[in-house]
Amino acid sequence: MIQPGAELGVNVDIGPYTVVGPRVKIGDRTRIGPQVVIDGVATLGADNVIFGQANLGGAPQDLSYQGEDTCLRIGAGNTIREFVTINRGTVKGGGVTRIGDGCLLMACSHVAHDCHLEDGVILANNVLLAGHVFVGRKANVSGAAAAHHFVTIGALAYVGGLTRLVQDVPPFMIVEGHPSRVRNVNTIGLQRAGYEEDEIESLKAIHRQVFRSGEPRRQVLERLRSELPPGDGGRAGELIEALHRTEMGSKGRYRESLRDEFAKAGAELILGTSSR
Repeated sequence: MIQPGAELGVNVDIGPYTVVGPRVKIGDRTRIGPQVVIDGVATLGADNVIFGQANLGGAPQDLSYQGEDTCLRIGAGNTIREFVTINRGTVKGGGVTRIGDGCLLMACSHVAHDCHLEDGVILANNVLLAGHVFVGRKANVSGAAAAHHFVTIGALAYVGGLTRLVQDVPPFMIVEGHPSRVRNVNTIGLQRAGYEEDEIESLKAIHRQVFRSGEPRRQVLERLRSELPPGDGGRAGELIEALHRTEMGSKGRYRESLRDEFAKAGAELILGTSSR
């Protein structure tokens, strides 16, 4: 059932009993299985594969939502498996839920309102992301892990199965537990991603200093930041800055400190005003 107003690219394949809402745009060569619902103000890029019974662009599960025209934006080349649910944004959260390119969302995973997944993210079966969660490029989240709202999962992080994430996950690290703990550097993931051995060794050195030395973490980070070379500092600089932002955030979640900025952006984008 394709509603009037929906826009479909070339060679789009849609299975039986699927419902496509009137404000949905679907990119070229996308394949959609049976009994899928795509609703709301939703845009999907090219070459996505969506398996049966997925629900994309549904209203956010948030009591503040009052029917505003918030959005879902999905990139290209993603695989979205059975019973995946992805909600559109809220005004207070910036107004948009975003999925990048080349992601794999396995069966029954849930991406709540205002989340942002960068390219190449893997969410295994039954992973649950609460609202406003950010997942960095090529992060891998194992089965039944659950992230508290406003958590950041860093680039190329590996999250073990059944992990409870209540604070930010540093990039390039392995995190596991209930609640979660940083266990080690994600060496295998970094090697598969083509990282050089000297880059990996620099990340291991930072891991030892921050998580194994016994020194106060903030003190270690300030010292490491002062030692960074001018410029971006490479992967080591990325890790140090991510850890610093977590320390500066609220309750170990950097994005908690951005609530006012998200609300302002959502008001401007969705309501056309500078404030609620």
